[in-house]
Amino acid sequence: MSQTKNLATIFIVDDNDTNLLVARDALKNHYRIMTMGSAKKFFEMIEKVRPVLVLLDIEMPGMDGFQVMEQLKADPIYREIPLIFLTANNDPAVEVRGFEMGAADFVTKPFSPPVLLNRIRHILEIESIIEERTLEISNLQATIIETLADVVERRDKDTGGHVERTSKYIGLLLEKLVAHGIYKDEIQALGIESLVTSSLLHDVGKIAVPDAILNKPGRLTDEEFEIIKEHSLEGGRIIDKIRAKASDDKFLESARILAVSHHEKWDGTGYPYQLAGADIPLEGRVMAVVDVYDALTSERSYKAAMDREEAATLIHSLGGKHFDPQIAQVFYEHRALFVS
Repeated sequence: MSQTKNLATIFIVDDNDTNLLVARDALKNHYRIMTMGSAKKFFEMIEKVRPVLVLLDIEMPGMDGFQVMEQLKADPIYREIPLIFLTANNDPAVEVRGFEMGAADFVTKPFSPPVLLNRIRHILEIESIIEERTLEISNLQATIIETLADVVERRDKDTGGHVERTSKYIGLLLEKLVAHGIYKDEIQALGIESLVTSSLLHDVGKIAVPDAILNKPGRLTDEEFEIIKEHSLEGGRIIDKIRAKASDDKFLESARILAVSHHEKWDGTGYPYQLAGADIPLEGRVMAVVDVYDALTSERSYKAAMDREEAATLIHSLGGKHFDPQIAQVFYEHRALFVS
């Protein structure tokens, strides 16, 4: 029993008991097999157990294989699970449709057990290689981003540790929002880990702000503040230049949104575009809370650090004005977590 538990799990979904039995017997010595006779049972089970691969019959009553796949691929939690269609239909159009939808392979019924096993092994080997390569790229990307963020922060002698602290805070806040069911689907689609890394670039535009203004010992004049405000748009321009030569557009798009929108305010009085309410991207609305909180609780040349409880209370009071009220509320409820 314990040996079976250590095997990777594969789901087989087919309304024909004979097909389920043949497939299970072909694979049971190599994988932990779970069989389901309908789409309904499949969706019930996948919420409890995550398989490494799904074998799915196309011709099923009620909800056919294509409909199951469409629903699966629409969910960011499950869309990356490889899927092999099982079918007795030899129509090339059926195969074309399946591959266009994202199927990993097709196996024609009645199938040969050795062929089925080899197809599965081949696909899982490819998935493993892709996963390893993706991790390598992700680690390299994170290193480059962290280095760039460090270069920017070293120029601003008054905000030491700001980028590191806000990246930690935004991760905590995103996790709590998901736990409360607030913007859960949007956050999961964006990816918390990806957003945490993207947040390291939220102030990248400050690299274009003159040192005399960036490190001025004292409050800025109105003219100087207008120059500082340009860092949000400049951040967007810098990231756009990176995007033009990079392939990970999703990650960089989030970084760009964070850079441009983290100074927008819920009531429309922020900058650079005076966006209001839900017109402000979610990334910017979350970043705004942690960015201001860290600024309030950090010492500056022109001010003392505010008490953390006082700062959290102020942010809560500005929900619906400066901040998204739901985000401000969740932040306030979990304010004890936000310590450096």
